[in-house]
Parts: sequence; C-alpha cells; structure tokens
Amino acid sequence: MATQLNLEGKRVIVTGAAGGLGRAFAEAFAGAGARVLAADIDEAGAAETATRIGSACYAAPLDVTDSSSCAALASVAHDAMGGVDVLVNNAAYFGGLTRAPFMEIEEADWDRAMNVNAKGVWQVTRAIAPMMQQAGAGSIINIASATVFSGSPQWMHYVASKGAVIAMTRVMAKELGGDGIRANVIAPGFTLTEASFGHMEDARNYGVDRAALKRNAEAGDIVGGVLYLASDLSGFMTGQTLVIDGGKQFI
Repeated sequence: MATQLNLEGKRVIVTGAAGGLGRAFAEAFAGAGARVLAADIDEAGAAETATRIGSACYAAPLDVTDSSSCAALASVAHDAMGGVDVLVNNAAYFGGLTRAPFMEIEEADWDRAMNVNAKGVWQVTRAIAPMMQQAGAGSIINIASATVFSGSPQWMHYVASKGAVIAMTRVMAKELGGDGIRANVIAPGFTLTEASFGHMEDARNYGVDRAALKRNAEAGDIVGGVLYLASDLSGFMTGQTLVIDGGKQFI
C-alpha cells in the first residue's frame, strides 16, 4: 500500500493546458517528477506552458470535438512518451459561455458546451484508453464542476455538460476497471482563473458567503486533489467525485 505521493516518471496528458487550471495542473505534475504532454486548441498557449515547464513537458494541438485530432494526440503521446499513465480531461468551454435563463439559451451555445465539455471527454478518453489497457494500469481524472450540485441559475448548459462528465466517469470506472484503470472526477467550486474574472465583475467575492472557508479557490487549491487521484495513494478509488469548493455544498 502506498504511503506517499510518488509521480516520478509518470506520463501525463493534460488537456486545456494553455492556461488556468490546465496550466497549473501541468506545472504541478512536472514539479512532482512527471513527464507532461500539454494539449490545447490554443497551440501557442500550450507551447508557452511547455516552455515554462522545460524539458519535462511537450506540447500538442488538440480539438477535443474532432476525433481525428484526438487520435493524433494519442500518436504524439506514444511517440513522445511511450504511453500514458495519467489522463486529465480538463479542456472545457466556459469562458465564452453566455449566461442566460435556460429558456433563453442559444442553441449554438448549448451545443458547443455539450460538444466540448461532454463529447470532448468521451473522444479524448477513447483515443487514449487503449494505451492504458495495453499497460494494464492508468488513472483518468475528469474535471467537472461543483455547480452540478448547486444547480447554479443561468448556467444550465454548463451545469448539464459537467453533470454528464460525472455520469460518464462512472461508466468508465466500470468498463475499464478490469484493465486496472481508475476513473475519477474533480469537481472544483468557483475558481479564480482568467475565465472566471471574465464572467464576474466581483469574481473574488462571488458566492463566498455560502462557503465554510471564506474565499474562492485559486488554481493551486485544486492541484492537490488531481495529484492525489493520479497517484497510488488513491489506488483503490474509482468512480468517485471529489468536490473541492471550500465547503459550499454541505451548507
């Protein structure tokens, strides 16, 4: 049984790694001794993440809504790292979403949220999972949102897409468990990233009154949970959702 976090030499893919949480995850994995493939539709941003990290990080373009792009990512991972031990499905459509009552949401906005946030997780995972199956081990970490549990108004498209992530993860856990692959979810509360500041005039104080810890999360507050789920410390944990929100959901 593992008694300490050890990610030395792990081969990790982080999607949506051009900035925000994704960049924080990539940097944390590299700092823990892992090799990281930073993937994003923003190629320049992914390359910047890799440059910031250095020789332990590679960069790759990725459109999670395009199956051929997901297949290309798998090829890059195989050629650059020889396989994948950890997949972090972090890429999401949030910053560009238009907040609106559910009866007024534009169909195009709904479809993009579902295509990126839900379908994208499915497509990337089915492209990468065969390498994990061949190795007989792996950890899939899908990033959802604590808003699934609060049902935040004017976010139905986002809430629904992230709820789908939790549901899909439970299926992944059942279907891949026999191959030694674990699948879990991190559901962050409102986190202070560039996208969040773009949505809220007073993002730093948004919802803080409902939290046990009277502040909103920084990216660094979410990192520990992801590293834990990637490590052998969580080796008997699968199909679960870890909420990291400063204690909003139980109040």
